[in-house]
Amino acid sequence: MTPMKATEETSGADRSRGAVRDPGPRKRGPGLEERITGALVGAAVGDALGGPVEGYSPEQILERHGGRVRGVVGPWHGEDWRTARPIAPYHKGDGHVTDDTLMTHALVRVYARVRDHLDAYAIAEHLVPDLMTNPRWIPELETEALPLHRIFLAEKWLVARLHYGHADPREAGVGNIVNCGAAMYMAPVGLVNAANPAAAYAEALDIAGAHQSSYGREAAGVLAAGVAAACTPGATADSVVAACLSLAKDGTRAAIEKVCEEARRHTDVESALGPLREAVAPYDTVGPDYRNPSLGARRPSRLHSVEELPVALGMLTVARGDFRQAVLGAVNYGRDCDSIATMAGALAGALGSPVPEDWARTVAEASRLDLWEPGRTLTGVAREIFARDVRRRRAHERAFAGMGGPGCSD
Repeated sequence: MTPMKATEETSGADRSRGAVRDPGPRKRGPGLEERITGALVGAAVGDALGGPVEGYSPEQILERHGGRVRGVVGPWHGEDWRTARPIAPYHKGDGHVTDDTLMTHALVRVYARVRDHLDAYAIAEHLVPDLMTNPRWIPELETEALPLHRIFLAEKWLVARLHYGHADPREAGVGNIVNCGAAMYMAPVGLVNAANPAAAYAEALDIAGAHQSSYGREAAGVLAAGVAAACTPGATADSVVAACLSLAKDGTRAAIEKVCEEARRHTDVESALGPLREAVAPYDTVGPDYRNPSLGARRPSRLHSVEELPVALGMLTVARGDFRQAVLGAVNYGRDCDSIATMAGALAGALGSPVPEDWARTVAEASRLDLWEPGRTLTGVAREIFARDVRRRRAHERAFAGMGGPGCSD
């Protein structure tokens, strides 16, 4: 017999037996592939928007562009980008992604090769050769070249220490300048551990040991945790921040707490630009002049934090998770804004906030990259890893039960 569909007219007798009003079809939130693709495309778009104004202050950006940046803009020095210092010879702007995206896509390729969780040894065995031996189109150089020729010195450290120095991969990051170089490409770790922030945090810390130490390594773990938390159905900017705070340690935790506390006082990113900088300044070792770091800059410390991660979370908070506002806030903040916008874009994209299609198309065409393919690839890998995790967990449960522990159904 077909069950009766409950309606407004359901009788009292039916209600007493548990019949309820049919709520109709449930609205489903973004699925796994949508979140993974949104995070990776969002990170690349944030990176490209922030690249041309990286290193400058909000005031300088305002003066240079006659207002706030609202989308893709050209190089800071216009047609002189090839020779004008300090950017030359990189063509930053016009929708070109930077090393943040190059490293993120390289890590996706490592996951696609290994098809399981990664550790520091995977970085030595797979990521480093990818950077050294496989020429790819480098948008900022407008030519095909080895990624090694574009990445920053803190990323070249991976090659120097792991390939040439044969350092223990788990400790190779010690001695490198402490910055956001590992955090900027850790979104894939959060995505393969979607909805499991603690697992993402632990995996990213292991991976980042090959690249960073101290609060640079911590930032990598917390960013991955934030992306994983953002994938959880029903997640919000506030729940992402809460997940990050539950795992973050030392100066990184303090900086996130103070920046997001300040962020909650603002309803628009424009009013938050200065206050968020003031909130993070006590924890930032670079100092007020981004291009002339202080003597204590980028040295290990339990008291300090990279600037980029707390500000990205702060912008996400001000924007209430909205992609456009979070990324534009990060871009117009200046300083290391390509990395800040990369992180904000990954977090907002993982939450399911749509990436503007015109921005994504412009960046894809200008950078000569398929921004959507890494999302499809990583979604398949994430599903395989999850299935493997379930099998491993079930095997552990059976073994534990065999020792007299509670059974799987207890």
